[in-house]
Amino acid sequence: MVMALQIGGGAIVLLALLQALVGLAGQVGAAIRNRRMDERRVSAFKAQTDMLIERAQTERARSQLTWSGKRKFRLVSREVENACGDICSFYLEPHDGGALPPYLPGQFLTFELQIPDQPQPVVRCYSLSDTPTEEGHYRVTIKRLGQHPAKPDAPPGLSSCYFHDVLKPGDVLDVLAPNGGFHLNVQSDRPVVLIAGGVGVTPVLSMLKWLAATGSHREVWFFYAARCGEDIALRTEIDAIIADNSSFHGVTIFSAPTPECEKAKAFDRKGHLTVDLLKETLGTSNYEFYVCGPPPMMEAVTTALEEWGVPEEDIHFEAFGPASVKQVSHDEAAAGEGAARVTFSRSGKTLDWTPEAGTLLELADASGIRVNAGCRAGNCGTCATAVKEGKVRYLTKPASKPAEGTALLCISCPEGNLVLDA
Repeated sequence: MVMALQIGGGAIVLLALLQALVGLAGQVGAAIRNRRMDERRVSAFKAQTDMLIERAQTERARSQLTWSGKRKFRLVSREVENACGDICSFYLEPHDGGALPPYLPGQFLTFELQIPDQPQPVVRCYSLSDTPTEEGHYRVTIKRLGQHPAKPDAPPGLSSCYFHDVLKPGDVLDVLAPNGGFHLNVQSDRPVVLIAGGVGVTPVLSMLKWLAATGSHREVWFFYAARCGEDIALRTEIDAIIADNSSFHGVTIFSAPTPECEKAKAFDRKGHLTVDLLKETLGTSNYEFYVCGPPPMMEAVTTALEEWGVPEEDIHFEAFGPASVKQVSHDEAAAGEGAARVTFSRSGKTLDWTPEAGTLLELADASGIRVNAGCRAGNCGTCATAVKEGKVRYLTKPASKPAEGTALLCISCPEGNLVLDA
């Protein structure tokens, strides 16, 4: 009897792995009986069998150790990860001292934060930045979003400032089990391209570390785009992994390198990451691509990959940071174009929406309407809300298609009048 897993699709994965093992065993047995298998083929079959066994064991461990609802975690340490000091890694251990489930490289943790002066718990998602093979702790790496010099009216990041400025070792947090559809296909042996923009490095670094920790011989390209050397995070860790694996390659791109960056030759390319750079470096599009960065970068890169001819199933992406509504011109605003009436039926409120109001989630927040939300970037699905009447327009591509009749409020705005079940 195959145990059903609590993580989505786990039972199917485990069944497939067991079936593959049975098939391999049959092939090996038949070949040995026919005495047609040489040592090299026996070794290859054994390696493949060992890999399938390891994957089956990982799936079983995940099913046995995962938890439902919230679990208490203790912050045990923190470590600054960049020259600016605004990116830190936070190490967490289960408060109950129990074991941790392995997770798929690229997944995230969801935190329910009790932030002072907030009427409700603040829910946020942060990617796991370590390898799933590390036991005993989880690691998330978070950038502190302070006051933006170009946006003085915008408030600083509520949750990121709480992590950086308030939390200290020994504090306890409420955490939901690892989740997320943006993760490495651990069953594939195809070459892979990992693309990171800014602090979007965290989930793709988890993928890189897993590939290294499991002794993968897949060809791996790691493209890391940042503003300059002060912004780049976890550089020493990344460089060490690439240096220790002959099939791994790294390309660093700085859009605004400082004189110190130039002098130290701390980057490979100047400018922005483009598909032309990918074409020049890779030569072919026959890779699996994993992209994580701010919405504009993610949108540009995934669109360019599609135009290059990369199949949709080979492009995996995750954005971070909130989407923003492009401001309409004064003429459009004067003509009333872009305005809409949004009714939140359960809350009994009807509001006038304009592009200045931002996303539907921002509109709800500003009006005191409670909508659960996590990543605020269209990844986690926490803010999915039923659309009773009307349509929405997405400001950036959702990481996964929401269920029919629902909308992700964190990255959408109305197309005309709208009624939401919220």
